[in-house]
Amino acid sequence: MRSSEWVSFVYFAALTAMAWMRPLPTGRRITITVIGVGLCAAIPALARNGTLAARDWVPAIVILIGYYVSGRFFFRPSVAFEDWLMAWDRRLLGDPATRFANWPRSVLGCLEIVYMGCFLLVPGGFAILAFTGHASLANRYWTIVTAAEFGAFAGLAFIQTRPPWVIERKPELADPAIHRLAAQMVRHLSHQVNTFPSGHAAGSLAVALAVIGAAPWTGALLLVLATAICVACVVGRYHYVVDVAAGAAVALAMWLVN
Repeated sequence: MRSSEWVSFVYFAALTAMAWMRPLPTGRRITITVIGVGLCAAIPALARNGTLAARDWVPAIVILIGYYVSGRFFFRPSVAFEDWLMAWDRRLLGDPATRFANWPRSVLGCLEIVYMGCFLLVPGGFAILAFTGHASLANRYWTIVTAAEFGAFAGLAFIQTRPPWVIERKPELADPAIHRLAAQMVRHLSHQVNTFPSGHAAGSLAVALAVIGAAPWTGALLLVLATAICVACVVGRYHYVVDVAAGAAVALAMWLVN
């Protein structure tokens, strides 16, 4: 198997084991186990029998599955850890709900739009490599990105917190309409649980770093987008500052070892 496939295999095997070690309702434990065992069987099967194209593109779907499965571990928030995360936000931002109230509407709108489209970066990054003649870098790309994403998601088995928007008052922003749209997307398309480290930060930065060596100019643009996503996570109160910093550190670490 490719190293990227091993990363996914180990991740789902670990989640399956953790489902029987962590305090969880029976239904969730069974759900995680069924999906985990299924992926642990499917990944080697794809490695043996899948086409090159399938092996190059399926990791984007596997990452999405890994994200939603990790959310099944959320059982009871660690209020003490939430308070610690919030204390850092207040130390660095003051009142997070009003800190960005005077930012220009256009800037806030762009940040929210970029945040809403961040899920497109994962397959988009590989599409850039494929269409610029660097499809041979698929394994390295997916190893960096899956390791960063799963490194962020796996924390939910141990560190369980709610995102800032759940426990804070609504932020005062100059683009309330776009923010409402982004907030609705988060409520309906995410598992509504905070990932520490931030999967948004880890994934978007990992994509940029995985591309920049082969396509420097495009990678630099992706780096700008990743930075915007990290800022949007904090401005829109989707993540705490420490989440974002930790996510960026995970992405950087995965890039350095690959």
